[in-house]
Amino acid sequence: MELNEYKKLIDEIDYHMDRYYNQNEPEISDFEYDQLMQKLKAAEAEHPEWVTPDSPSQKIGGVAMREAGVKVTHDVPMLSIEDVFDKADVTAWIAKVKAVHPDAQFSVEAKIDGLSMTLRYEKDSKGKLKLKMGETRGDGLIGEDVTANALVIPDVNQYLDLPYDSLQLRGEVYMSHEDFDRYNETQELNGGKLAANPRNLAAGTLRQLDANITKERGLKMFVFNVQQGPEELTKSHCDGMDILEKAGVATVFHKKCETAEEVLAVIDEIGDLRGQFPFDIDGAVVKIDQVSYRNDFSTSAKYTNGHIAYKYPPEEKETKLLDVELSVGRTGRVNPTAIFEPIRLCGTTVSRATLHNQDFIDDLDIGIGDTIVVYKSGEIIPKIKEVVHAKRPEGTVTYKIPNVCPVCGGPVSRDADTADMKCLNPSCPAQLVRHIINFVSRDAMDIKGFGEVYIEDLVSQEYIKDIADVFALKEKREELIEKGIIGKEKNTDKLLGAIEAAKNNDAYRLFTGFGIPNVGKAAAKALLSQFKDIEKIMSLTVEELIQVNDIGEISANSIYDYLHDEVNVDIINRLKEAGVNMVEEEKEGASDKFAGLTFVITGTLPTMGRKEAQELIELNGGKCSGSVSKKTNYVLAGEAAGSKLDKANALGVNVISEEELISMLNS
Repeated sequence: MELNEYKKLIDEIDYHMDRYYNQNEPEISDFEYDQLMQKLKAAEAEHPEWVTPDSPSQKIGGVAMREAGVKVTHDVPMLSIEDVFDKADVTAWIAKVKAVHPDAQFSVEAKIDGLSMTLRYEKDSKGKLKLKMGETRGDGLIGEDVTANALVIPDVNQYLDLPYDSLQLRGEVYMSHEDFDRYNETQELNGGKLAANPRNLAAGTLRQLDANITKERGLKMFVFNVQQGPEELTKSHCDGMDILEKAGVATVFHKKCETAEEVLAVIDEIGDLRGQFPFDIDGAVVKIDQVSYRNDFSTSAKYTNGHIAYKYPPEEKETKLLDVELSVGRTGRVNPTAIFEPIRLCGTTVSRATLHNQDFIDDLDIGIGDTIVVYKSGEIIPKIKEVVHAKRPEGTVTYKIPNVCPVCGGPVSRDADTADMKCLNPSCPAQLVRHIINFVSRDAMDIKGFGEVYIEDLVSQEYIKDIADVFALKEKREELIEKGIIGKEKNTDKLLGAIEAAKNNDAYRLFTGFGIPNVGKAAAKALLSQFKDIEKIMSLTVEELIQVNDIGEISANSIYDYLHDEVNVDIINRLKEAGVNMVEEEKEGASDKFAGLTFVITGTLPTMGRKEAQELIELNGGKCSGSVSKKTNYVLAGEAAGSKLDKANALGVNVISEEELISMLNS
């Protein structure tokens, strides 16, 4: 096969991949597709030098891994837009343009709060415009190649049915409020860090190395400019946007105007729509519609010619704080929410805003009955700006979050590392789902097939009220099958079998699954390695716990409090009665040769997988960490070790090979 034939074959397979994976409208049978792939693999076997990371043979499910840090010099600089904050400045700018070009028209557009990406299209062997590259803005002159991730954004067309040889479009990648909330709900459920705002999450998602993660999180894009293209797209900006829209390109909200009055009216229209858009906006962009006129109004090397961005002032109003509502998240965090007299902001009625934590409440010095000033942050999220203390009713005091859980009545205390107040009862109904997810997870009891949906249903129907109930599910087998909570008989028995097998797990896994605050797998392993029996650990004092490697004062107190709580003692006793292993057995080949040593594993080892190497190190008393620091004793490095090896060399940390690790064990 010749190289040009190989390239045509790639174009053909890419086209059918897009039809199958992204559009769910395949045009050929699986057999025909397989034949094309076999032909491709045969050509690549004969010419391995032709293979690139974006070859269809290198993709899984039509998605390729993005290569980190690949820089791209923009054909057309991706510059910023100069901001103005007063409508008088908009009018003055329009007057300046009209003085030079009396026939100037303008496009007024919503300014989406996301991040810019340019899409480069080139005609392929089938005569269609095919996406060749997606590139981030970077510093405006040089960006990063994110093509693999661009391809999984539904609004990004892999093919455009337009009669051009090439085309470059610039747009804004963003995350909708719905997808942002979905991400944070999942993070809270799994105990992960919450994203601060949709813009930051969108930026991190677009730069993910695994495009499957990008696809799962959900991104969207509006095109707002033609960077390079034919005259019919660039003579009139609005007309060009309309042509693209008819061709199936998602384009930004835009309207053509002639006068300053019309421009200001559309700015107001967009402002009124702020609360209805399913995404954040941070202003309105005004562009000279005749693209050729723009270079007559240059500002600086930083800003795009012929554009300005009007930034809406944050709308704020006074209202009265009526109450503070407390809820408990799935991590146990007590969330205080201000309930105030309803007010209209940015076109919507609001009556609630988060109070975050006690520190935030104290800083505001806010109490029930106070007059407060509320505004919309990012034009969508209500926030409390300040308290009007001059209007404070007599006797009003600063609100304090109670030390009793509003859901279960259990104790609430301040988290050691944050300003958060947390319920300490792991069986609190508000956080039970997350607690069970942690208990059955890979790092804890590792009960395969015990998915989140099953857990939510079993908790909601009160089959599971604490972790001990997991091992009592077999007693409800017939009910579970009849209700179909886990599925039919086969699925139910499969999961019950996995639960039964988990009884024989290492005892450290059970201890990890307790979900004690500030106590993870490493601390659980250290405890069980030294004391062997969970019942023995229950008899230790705080002082004795502190003596264990990886256990500090905070962790020791958390362990002691957990193991001396009546509810938890009852759960542990029920686990023991159910036959769950609580004694760490001495493993064959175990030693303390690596006691007190911390290792970091990086790269591909010659004969061992990373998990195998970690187990070997831990079997011999060592500890494995995910990051290199001055406290790291050894970095076990294989091929393609990357940044961790660089950091080890910079810090002077000992770098060893797999062979040297084995030699250390045998010495």
